[in-house]
Amino acid sequence: MEKNTSIVNQGGFIKTTDIPVTNLTSEQKAVLNRKGNMLFNQGDIESAKRIFITTGYSDGLTRVGDVCLANGKELDALKLYWLAHNKRKSEPLLEKLAQLIEIMIEEEV
Repeated sequence: MEKNTSIVNQGGFIKTTDIPVTNLTSEQKAVLNRKGNMLFNQGDIESAKRIFITTGYSDGLTRVGDVCLANGKELDALKLYWLAHNKRKSEPLLEKLAQLIEIMIEEEV
């Protein structure tokens, strides 16, 4: 589930992505993940999510996905579970999405 967007910023573009940054050292990832965990525990879920996406921290992504799911944001949860490579949590949501698409197709016929 790769997402690339460009945001206009003072006449230029900032490219953002949902793919983890690969040039971080393990120490840098550990520091960022600790910061993300702290923010998550303080209730700053959005900031924690950004850090976990940057580092590719699967446990953090899964926990943020759980918050999204609890708040009725199933597509956001699916995206985070997918990024976390958490098949146990993503597959039921994918099945539900497939059933929804099937119903929509049947209604069109």
